[in-house]
Amino acid sequence: MPTEQPAPILDLQDVRICYGQIEAVKGVSLQLLRGELVCLIGANGAGKTSTLNAIAGTLPIASGELRYRGETITRLPAHQRVRQGVALVPEGRGIFTRLTVEENLRMGAYTRHEKQAVEADLERVYSMLPRVKERLSQVAGTLSGGEQQMVAIGRALLSRPQLLLLDEPSMGLAPLIVEKIFEVVQTVVKEGVTILLVEQNANLALEFAQRGYVMDGGQITLTGSGAELLRDPRVRSAYLGESEDTP
Repeated sequence: MPTEQPAPILDLQDVRICYGQIEAVKGVSLQLLRGELVCLIGANGAGKTSTLNAIAGTLPIASGELRYRGETITRLPAHQRVRQGVALVPEGRGIFTRLTVEENLRMGAYTRHEKQAVEADLERVYSMLPRVKERLSQVAGTLSGGEQQMVAIGRALLSRPQLLLLDEPSMGLAPLIVEKIFEVVQTVVKEGVTILLVEQNANLALEFAQRGYVMDGGQITLTGSGAELLRDPRVRSAYLGESEDTP
C-alpha cells in the first residue's frame, strides 16, 4: 500500500494578488510540509514578497485559498495569524529603531501571556544570537545591518512560530554575517519550525533549502529539490549568472 502523504502545514491554491488593476501574483499554488525549509527565488518584481505578505495577512488576496494547519486562513487578520504561529521577518527588517534591542525582542511576544515561557524563550534567543545579548540596552537604530537582521529574527522567534516567513534576510549584508544568519536559520529548522525563505542569493538559498520554487512574472515556473534546481540549466542561466551551455 502506498504511504499516505503528510498534510501540509501551508497550502496555497491558485492565489492571485492585485495592486489596483495590476495582477502581481497570477494563480500561485505551493505547499510546505512541517519542518521543511523551502525557498522562493526569482527576479525582482516576480511576486515573491507579495506572496509572503499574503501568507502573513498583511496583504489581501484577490482570489484563491490559503490553508494553514488544515484550516482556511484566507480572511483571517494578520494578528490572528501571529497567534496561530505565523511570523514574518519583512524585507528591510522592520525593527523599531527608537526602541532598545530588548524592547524590540519583547515586542515579538506581545500576543503571549505566559511570562515564564517568554523569559525561557528570550534565553534561547540569546544563546542562538550572542551578539544580540551583548547589545540589549542599545537603541536598535544604532546597530549594524547584520545585527538588526538578527534582532528581527529573534523578535519573530519570540512569537513561538510554527511557520517562519523570511524575506531577503541576506540583503545588503557582508558574507560573514550572511553565513551566521543562515546558521541561525538552520538551527531554527532543526527545532521543528517550518521556513519559507525569499532570497535574491539563489545559490545560497538552494544550497540550504530542501525544496524550492521559482517565480517569474507572478507565476511558479519551476519546482524541485534544492539540489535539482541548483543543477537546472534554466536556473543557472537566469539566477546564477551562467549561460545555459556552461558544462
